[in-house]
Amino acid sequence: MIQLLFTLLAAEAGLVLVLLFRTPARRLALLAVDRSKRGRGPIMARTVAATMFMVLGSSGYSIAKIRRREGDFAQLTPTDQVLASRHLLEASLMGYSLFLGLVIDRLHHYIRQIRTMKKSMEAVTKQSKTLEEAKLQGAEEIQGYQKKISSLNEQVQAVKHQYETKTEELKTAEANTLALRKQSEGLLTEYERLIAENEELRNKLQSMEVRFSHSDGKKNS
Repeated sequence: MIQLLFTLLAAEAGLVLVLLFRTPARRLALLAVDRSKRGRGPIMARTVAATMFMVLGSSGYSIAKIRRREGDFAQLTPTDQVLASRHLLEASLMGYSLFLGLVIDRLHHYIRQIRTMKKSMEAVTKQSKTLEEAKLQGAEEIQGYQKKISSLNEQVQAVKHQYETKTEELKTAEANTLALRKQSEGLLTEYERLIAENEELRNKLQSMEVRFSHSDGKKNS
């Protein structure tokens, strides 16, 4: 029994040391503890712990019974001293074993929680990096759109300036056309007046020629 308890205590102490330090064996130990907590493992662990508690209580009761019987530990007989020492050693080993079992369970639990927290932190970090990259890309896209908008505004201003220039030229051309039209109308009126005067002069000349011809005819007769 004592050799078995020593073996169990050494195994638990070794498992605690493995779980305390980050080594390749730590992952194997975690896998082993994980498997031991699946299926019937927790029921078996509780059964063993309850049995050890019962044996621990029995050893304590035996020690108390021996002391009540003899009064003082120094006055015990050699046989009782051996029995009391044996029960005390068994109780101590079982108590240490139970304590180390509890330590192993808590270490496993906290290591799993730390790993879960690390994974969540890594996920949050990745999400924050993704958001930052998206913000940077959005800022770059916004800057690109702003540059395009500024270039389009410049083009619009240039087209507007060209439109205003063409409009002024068109107004000037319309004014010139109107002036030329008025001038042509004036010239046409003057031309018609000159034609009319020419017709009058021609008619007068013809009448004068007729008169001269009549006067010449009279002189000859």
